[in-house]
Amino acid sequence: MTSLFSLSLALLSFLTTAVAASEFTFHEATIESIHLAFAQNRLTSRQLVDFYLDRIQTLNPSLRCVLEVNPDALHQADEADRLRAAAAGGNGTLGVLHGIPVLLKDSIGTDDKMNTTAGSYALLGARVARDAFVVERLRSAGAVILGKASMSEWYWLRSSEIPDGWCARGGQGLNPYVKSGNPCGSSSGSAIAVAANMVAVSLGTETDGSIICPADHNSVVGFKPTVGVTSRAGVIPLSPRQDSIGPISRTVSDAIHVLDAVVGFDPRDEATGEAAKFIPMGGYKQFLREDGLKGKRLGIVRKPFSDSFKGATAASTFDQHLLTLRNNGATIVDNLDIENIDIILNPSQSGEMALLLAEFKHTLNEYLGGLSDSLVKSLAEVIAFNSNNPDLEKMEEYGQDGLIAAQMTNILDEEVVKTERMMKKLSEEGFEKLMKENELDAMVTLGADAATILAIGGYPALTVPAGYDDNGMPYGICFGGLKGSEAKLIEIAYSFEQATRI
Repeated sequence: MTSLFSLSLALLSFLTTAVAASEFTFHEATIESIHLAFAQNRLTSRQLVDFYLDRIQTLNPSLRCVLEVNPDALHQADEADRLRAAAAGGNGTLGVLHGIPVLLKDSIGTDDKMNTTAGSYALLGARVARDAFVVERLRSAGAVILGKASMSEWYWLRSSEIPDGWCARGGQGLNPYVKSGNPCGSSSGSAIAVAANMVAVSLGTETDGSIICPADHNSVVGFKPTVGVTSRAGVIPLSPRQDSIGPISRTVSDAIHVLDAVVGFDPRDEATGEAAKFIPMGGYKQFLREDGLKGKRLGIVRKPFSDSFKGATAASTFDQHLLTLRNNGATIVDNLDIENIDIILNPSQSGEMALLLAEFKHTLNEYLGGLSDSLVKSLAEVIAFNSNNPDLEKMEEYGQDGLIAAQMTNILDEEVVKTERMMKKLSEEGFEKLMKENELDAMVTLGADAATILAIGGYPALTVPAGYDDNGMPYGICFGGLKGSEAKLIEIAYSFEQATRI
């Protein structure tokens, strides 16, 4: 017979666990705080997922940043708790994201009950052949796949009339800080959800600003690695020359934990073979150093990026941040200019748009051909679907001029080949020349507009919250570097974040 003393101990243990869990701070929780709570038996993955699902149910109707929740999320959480208990008994080891919920942009393929649609009804019900490589890596690291985040439909390429953060499936995603403010795109939902505590971390994709801009505008951290450091296999493509997959989070350390989990060579993406040399032994977490600014040489490019902030609080705050960088050991080289900056920032003049349109048609047709149960097998069929479903896709409001323009291109056109050479030259004579001649570790800019400079050459970028304007709208500070300079950017951004705690 069980003694009264044993029953009392059991009741005390239950009450202690319940109280401890109730004391865990879910809001603004980080991967490290979650792992600590797991280790101290103050939190379970099930409780964590329940919290996020409740937040999504409560907030998503207004913010519209989550397209669907993974119906297996709770099952995955329960399995994570079971494996954690087993590991505590000495049976097995756990991955770096064990039990951590992650939200995926709706262009990242999952071979499960969820859809992968780029925000379009045209791909609803289509099945991918397998998980995207980054999803395989997340699952191996023990992550719980929470759901799919909204995005600017077809990466905003469908039409120039589409607002940032809008897609047919989800409607208009809203900035949680300023509802009338631009959430930016196309990884808008991934950034909004993290900012609104619907999830701790998410994955986005970037071609030109699609991680950096929404992170900047929603006061979160966004990291776009060098092209090829993360595999694009299994992700709806836009540009094999520029596409990159990266984390969005509230802290630099959280972004790096996710990055460490998803990087690596993938034979299905040849760019990862070239970029594998950039991935350090021991991963990126070793570069989370509070003294990371010491000895760094930073180049400040103000024109034209600071022009839109003239007279605003952000301008004076930026100067204060430069002082912080200097006080923490960095050398500041101010007021630098990038050659041909006006051409680089104009996608029509630089050739970026023409090349994107051609690459999109070519790579999307290949991707669609590999789907099963899909209503569309080519870009031409996507265009036809939209025309045949004008109410569903809001054709009268937004149209599809971008898709039509892409359909008219040919990847082998002499003009396209010429454009690619021109963009390479612009990068070499612009950003690379700036970095090498001034012996810089990173370029520093206010806001997100420098993303284009880093996009056309496949360079890495990391944005960190820098403040809020008089209306409460967030803005960030962007650190960009040459290919493979992720370690330096992490040291710089983490040290800045720890010094400012924005």
